[in-house]
Amino acid sequence: MATDRADPPTPPAATGNTLLALLLAMAMFVLVVDTSLMNVSISAVVEDLGTTVSGVQSAIALEALVSAAFILIGGKVGDLFGRRRAYVLGLLGYAVGAVAMTMAQSLVAIIVFWAVVGGLGASLLLPAMQSLVHGNFEGPARTRVYALVGAAAAIAAAVGPLLGGVITTFLSWRVGFALEAVVIAVVLSGIRLVHDVPYTGPRQVDAVGAVLSVLAMGGTVLSILVWQEGGESVAALMAIGLVAMGALVWWLRRRKRSGASTLLDPGLFASRYFRLGVSSQLLQQIALGGTMIVLPLYLQMVLEYDALQAGLSIAPLSLSMFAVALLAGRRAGRHRPSTIVRWGFGLFTAGLVVLVPLVPRADSGWWLLPPLLVAGSGLGLLVSQLNNYTLSPVSDERVSEAAGVNSAAGSFGLSFGLAFAGAIMLAALAVTFTTRADDSDVLSPAEQQQVADVLEDDAQLLSTTGLEELLADQPAATREEIVRINTESRPVALQVALVIPILAGLLGLATSSRMARLPDPVPANTAEGLAAG
Repeated sequence: MATDRADPPTPPAATGNTLLALLLAMAMFVLVVDTSLMNVSISAVVEDLGTTVSGVQSAIALEALVSAAFILIGGKVGDLFGRRRAYVLGLLGYAVGAVAMTMAQSLVAIIVFWAVVGGLGASLLLPAMQSLVHGNFEGPARTRVYALVGAAAAIAAAVGPLLGGVITTFLSWRVGFALEAVVIAVVLSGIRLVHDVPYTGPRQVDAVGAVLSVLAMGGTVLSILVWQEGGESVAALMAIGLVAMGALVWWLRRRKRSGASTLLDPGLFASRYFRLGVSSQLLQQIALGGTMIVLPLYLQMVLEYDALQAGLSIAPLSLSMFAVALLAGRRAGRHRPSTIVRWGFGLFTAGLVVLVPLVPRADSGWWLLPPLLVAGSGLGLLVSQLNNYTLSPVSDERVSEAAGVNSAAGSFGLSFGLAFAGAIMLAALAVTFTTRADDSDVLSPAEQQQVADVLEDDAQLLSTTGLEELLADQPAATREEIVRINTESRPVALQVALVIPILAGLLGLATSSRMARLPDPVPANTAEGLAAG
């Protein structure tokens, strides 16, 4: 990527620092697991604080919105005030949120300290962390650390609900956040190991670009969150986000042509390496998000698993992801990155394709073990390569901006995968159920209309237990017919929803083929940069 830069001094930890790598991975684990703790603690928080489910869900949505809306600004803050300082401030923001959760007595405290302060902490922490990996390691060591940090994020996303469920069930939801604060304290104790690469680019503030970035990211993510909750005005919110994104692109190009400072250098996207890397990151997160919402829904609706059992059933995905990411990171350099990415998307897609015919036959989580091991191995290969592929060719001056874009793509992809695949599953369930009910010779027209009304109000009531409770006063023949239709419809809904992560995997395969046609990216500290194209 063509960038004007002076050769930076070699960082003291360039040859690798195991302790620093572990601390960075711990920071990423805390960042990702934080929301999982909150998600599984909703009912306990509501009971302890005397608040409402919708209030706590709003706090969770607000945290995601704040972190996404300010993530590009967070990368620029790291440039202007120091990447290490942004890293520390981000960790402190998370620590404030965690401590507030251990002491909170009202929903207001959660909204102010956990959602707003913690969300701002995430917007600082994500790009700063990726920038610090870039600035403190080089060569194979950098690839290994990116793999370790990525694996920590992946396993946190996968085991977070299980971990949070165990802590909430057997201890207290407050204990989980207290442990989170302890981990942050441990990470901060090693801050002396972090080398802060100085930023030598322009220091003027692009206020208009900052506002447009908040509207673009905030509007887009908010539309997804509203859609996920079944709210209205989704199209209007999405339109605001897309229009603001278009305006941001126009503004950045205009500022670049005039020689003025920009929030984000649009020249980053001139590099095919950066475009392909960010696109692959987006697709990988869509695939992960779609898988992590569909499978738990299926396990809990069809097999009647509780959160602990569902987490254990999905554990092979996260464990294989973590193990393969570490193994592939240690063997960095033996194969072309594009080859590893292609194998990653290929294995992931193959694992999910195998799941499709298994779904109607599965009567326990054991059926999922082989395909999840394959899919998790594919995700592990992706995690081991994508951050390094995307960011290593970027100069130190532009790495915070590039890391902000990379983090934004990952956050958006995960949110989109979670919302879209979950919505598709419930919609497919409603359509399939209604169609089968309309074709039934047992159900009367009035009963068919009653089924349609129930589906419109809440499709999630269609678990076996929920249906049996709902139909307790109905004639036996009617009850048995509706339960039969429900039993036949649920596997179809999961099969349809699996199409979303499978499509993301197939698009990732296509992207990796484009990667293979390029020479391997050259790290920015060993060359003047990659040629744009």
